[in-house]
Amino acid sequence: MTLLKDIASMVDGILVGDGNMKISNICTIQKSKPGSIAFYYNKKYSNHLATSEASAIIAKEKDFIKKDGIIVQNPHLALITVLKHFKVDNTTHKGVHDSVVIGKNVTIEKNVTIGPFTVLENNVKIKSGSAIGSNCFIGHGTTIGSNSKIMSSVNIYSLVRIGKNCIIHSGSVIGADGYGFYTHKDIHYKIPQNGKVNVGNDVEIGANCTIDRGTIDDTLIGDMCKFDNGVQIGHNVEIGKGCLLTAHVTIAGSSKIGDFCIFGGQSGAIDHVTIGDRAIFACYTVAMKDLPGGKTYSGSPAREIKEKNRRDATFAEVKILKNKIKKFESEYLNRQ
Repeated sequence: MTLLKDIASMVDGILVGDGNMKISNICTIQKSKPGSIAFYYNKKYSNHLATSEASAIIAKEKDFIKKDGIIVQNPHLALITVLKHFKVDNTTHKGVHDSVVIGKNVTIEKNVTIGPFTVLENNVKIKSGSAIGSNCFIGHGTTIGSNSKIMSSVNIYSLVRIGKNCIIHSGSVIGADGYGFYTHKDIHYKIPQNGKVNVGNDVEIGANCTIDRGTIDDTLIGDMCKFDNGVQIGHNVEIGKGCLLTAHVTIAGSSKIGDFCIFGGQSGAIDHVTIGDRAIFACYTVAMKDLPGGKTYSGSPAREIKEKNRRDATFAEVKILKNKIKKFESEYLNRQ
């Protein structure tokens, strides 16, 4: 239980009503229940605001109703703070489990948790405060930065660097060989992948993502990048800081993505293209050439979204005109 006045202090908000009200949980505005606190920040759910059964509501002043709660400038940031407060720690094991396999010259700093049946090869470094789940593999010479969290069943190959405050979800593979082959006289020769992967700080990598190591230079993931599930990053790719890549985005080898770019679901880029800072790609959009930043793109090949919409509109008009011509031809022939 947490008092409403204490939550107001956490989110730097203005208390309204009974500050001694006990709050046990957080709920959505549309599925509210007594004893919980709800958030209102989307007009889509305005019809639920007056009828909410939540004991308290957090909202902007202009959206607030006569009810116990908290007025804040930014409900989204307040939501993050309160979710963290009520989050349950599901870690079942603290410290290094007896079944962990530890190679030579491994460094494990203080306050590290490593789950059952995880393997740490030679010369691995795990910085303080980090947690590694069960059934993970950490290849030789890899470094995990401080306060990072590696979920169960993650495979991190050799000589990978993971920064601090990172989260890597289950099923992801970091540092596998890039897709490099040279075909000569119908024989596919594998190109050795001798580069590494360098993941920056405050990066989150979703479940079942794959980030390939470079051929010669390293594959680079910038600070604060957030990847959804199923993202594929090819060898020698450079992703700038603060990029958001949603589900099933694919960035092919040796492409360079600028800072704070956004890729919608199943979008991506072919190999050897450069994308400028703050470019936005709609779902299913594919960059097939270098594109400047600061613009929104759509389609395959990617075009500025206004141009893409004009083309689609023209196509629709041509189709309508074509159908009219067919109708006129049919009517003319029937008169003969």
